[in-house]
Formats: sequence, C-alpha cells, structure tokens
Amino acid sequence: MRILLAPMEGLLDYRLRDTLTQVGGFDECVSEFIRVNDTLLPSHRFYRYVPELYENSRTKSGVPVKVQLLGSDINCMAENASKVASLGAYGIDINFGCPAPTVNRNRGGAALLKEPDQMFAIVKAIRKAVPLEIPVTAKMRLGYDSTEQAIVCAKALEEGGAEEIVVHARTKTDGYKPPAYWDWIHKIGSTVKVPLVANGEIWTAEDASRCKEISGCKDIMIGRGAVANPTLALMIRGERKENLSWDEIKRILYRYWQSLESDMEVKSRAGRIKQWLHYLSRQYPEAEKDFEMVKRFTNRIDFEKYLESSV
Repeated sequence: MRILLAPMEGLLDYRLRDTLTQVGGFDECVSEFIRVNDTLLPSHRFYRYVPELYENSRTKSGVPVKVQLLGSDINCMAENASKVASLGAYGIDINFGCPAPTVNRNRGGAALLKEPDQMFAIVKAIRKAVPLEIPVTAKMRLGYDSTEQAIVCAKALEEGGAEEIVVHARTKTDGYKPPAYWDWIHKIGSTVKVPLVANGEIWTAEDASRCKEISGCKDIMIGRGAVANPTLALMIRGERKENLSWDEIKRILYRYWQSLESDMEVKSRAGRIKQWLHYLSRQYPEAEKDFEMVKRFTNRIDFEKYLESSV
C-alpha cells in the first residue's frame, strides 16, 4: 500500500510537508497547486512552492514530491510542465479538483470537470511535453455538481495519458462535507485500467480500511486527517497504535513555528498555528483549549512562550 500526502492550499505547504513526513508513514507528497495562466512561469516561482526541487524533489526525510499544476490553457500548461520537469521534478500532477470559487471562475480546478474534452487535451499535451520517465498524474472529483460525468472524466484522463488518478470522492458542490462516496471510486475503477488512489474523509485507520474495501483501491491519499493526527499514516500501516502525547505535538508545533520564521510575518505565522490547532482539536481536547487561549495572542513573544512550554 502507498499513502500519499495531499496538498492543502494555505496550510499544507513545503514546511508542513517536511514536518509531517518527518513523523513518517508517507510514500509520496503532492505540492500545493501552482496556478498557470497565460505565461511561462519563471523558475523561482516553482522553487518558491516546491523548494524540494533543490534536493532531487525530495523532502528532508527523503519522501518524493510531485509538482501540481492548475490551469486550462493547453499549450501554456504543457510549456510549464516541461519547464518544471527540466528543474528536476519527480512527477507532474494536474489539478482537476480544487473547489475554490476564485479558481473555478477562471476555468480552473473542478470547473474543468464540465469539460472532459479539455481535460483530455491538457493531459495529452503535458504527457507529450514531459520526458517519459517523469510520471504524469491527475487529481479529480466526482463531478462539478453531480456524478453524471465522473466516469467520462476519468476515461478522458486515462486516454490523455495520465498514469494514475487520485479521486476525491465528492463533487465540487459537496465541498468537504461528509460523507465521501467511496463506492463511486469503485465504479470508476471498473471502467479504467490505470491505477486509482482513493481520497476523502479518511480520519482514522478504520476509515482507511473501509475506504480501501469499498473503493477497491490499495493506495490512499490523506490530507486533513494527517493534519488532525500527524501519526495517522503510521497508524494506517499498523506501525503505531497510539497518538503522540500533547507535549510531543507541541514540540512539533514549535519546530513548525520556527520553520515559518525566515519568510513569514508574525501575523501569518500565528494564523498557521491557529489553523493547525483547529484541525488538531479533532483528536486532542487540549488543542481546543489552547486555541481559545492563543486566539487572543497578537505578538511573537506570547506565541513563543506558549510553544516553548513543552520544549
């Protein structure tokens, strides 16, 4: 079984990838999406989102990172894929799942699920532009506002040349509301030959087991579940039975806080810590209590006193 770490725009960036992959259990990561409009992006844009490109496209703990692109311009997507491949990308992933209104209004992410022919053309152009040894994969949802074209979209990706498809088992309209419709992944898997990766609503090892059984997938992708419980991947593998203690979690939070220092203002760093505490409160009652305390903090000293208390 492979466990992939999902991208989460505005939270699960290269710093949190580094933090979570050091805890362990992951086989592969996917970067936050890099938006492609109508221009060839400069190298520094790719390095900013995926600094792992400097290290053979690996996190510090050695986990490979695919670079995810989002856009609708066929030629421009292909040119940028070729560019990032030349920078040493481990793989190229294409985003057909982002539900953000600003993205969808610009014909990106999940909006393209209404245009399977365009999905096919984008994947085909990228596959042609990228050396064969670099995998090209895609992530999709079950549809925009219905599952009517789920299989058609998956077939378009397969026929375009995607070597693997991650299926987030909800429509764009569903957003992140439970449940995830894992049975639909099984339906898609019965019609396409490329490997599928199941994604959506995996919060526990038991969820992972049920998801694999219902979806028919041996591989899974986790995002919010891993942020809520950093040991989730290890627990799914049966390599760990208990969560980290709250003191251990706070030490991880402190290291994460320090990793944000070089290029993020205190207000933004504070927002990331509050955001992570919000997710951790699903597993740790201490996180909810601490969130109520730190949400009033406005300066670096208060945050550091709080985080250093377990170091």
